[in-house]
Amino acid sequence: MKVMVIVKASKASEAGKMPTRELLAAMGEFNEALADAGVLLAGEGLRPSSAGVRVRFSGRERTVVRGPFEPAAELIAGFWLWKVASMDEAIAWARRCPSPHEDDGEIEIRPVFEAADFGETLSPELREQEAGIRAQALGLGRPRFEDLPERSIAGVNATYTFESRPTIPQQWECFVPRLSDIPGQVDSATYGVCWNYGAGAGFDYLTGVEVADADNLPGDFTCIRLPAQRYAVFPFHDHVSTIPAAMETIWTQWAPESGLGIADAPCFERYSRQFNPQTGKGGIEIWIPLKR
Repeated sequence: MKVMVIVKASKASEAGKMPTRELLAAMGEFNEALADAGVLLAGEGLRPSSAGVRVRFSGRERTVVRGPFEPAAELIAGFWLWKVASMDEAIAWARRCPSPHEDDGEIEIRPVFEAADFGETLSPELREQEAGIRAQALGLGRPRFEDLPERSIAGVNATYTFESRPTIPQQWECFVPRLSDIPGQVDSATYGVCWNYGAGAGFDYLTGVEVADADNLPGDFTCIRLPAQRYAVFPFHDHVSTIPAAMETIWTQWAPESGLGIADAPCFERYSRQFNPQTGKGGIEIWIPLKR
């Protein structure tokens, strides 16, 4: 679960009094401990409310009110976003926090809504919209969501560990010269399919093309079936060498927080005829399988 940890303001913080060097050092050590434990997602201190504004809503009217605001104890001086297993864990971390003010202070912990909390109110379309916004916030661009019919991909397969995956380009170099010799190709697109994933072990990677059937394929080829599936499709505009970094962001940050179920099915890169091998750009998409 995610929680927002809110540091309440004090008269001193509202007066613009800066923290002491000792407090900054203690907070630095605390933040390091949060980061080392994988708890810290974000955190910032805020300037006094005298530097802020409020926008009040009344029907269609919008009124801007400039700070400072009162009372200080109801204002916010800073915040963290934490990823924890439970509220008890969040409380335990909060108890370890250095006192944020020289005088008395308070920290408030509030759970963050998750997609499951909204039930059927959050329709599949709204869930995908929210997941697309999260992808943009992570620098992945906005994906589209698409149903793809079943298809067969045939080509050269190899097994990789996560340490050896930088050698995947060599597999492509060996495969591309054979494209004209593959019988039954459906179109000119090529695929890089990640499948047969083993947690902590590695995965298989197939460089291939879509084929109408598995007949008459070269003897060293592997043919795998991609089931009919819904996908999040990420258009990829950077250099092909940066795909592993994008995949890391998708799997470690976007997928767990997207609110969408990830299917136990292959994911793949698709390279259209717009891909330029000389520039390493153009016509690249990353397809992530989703549960229906």
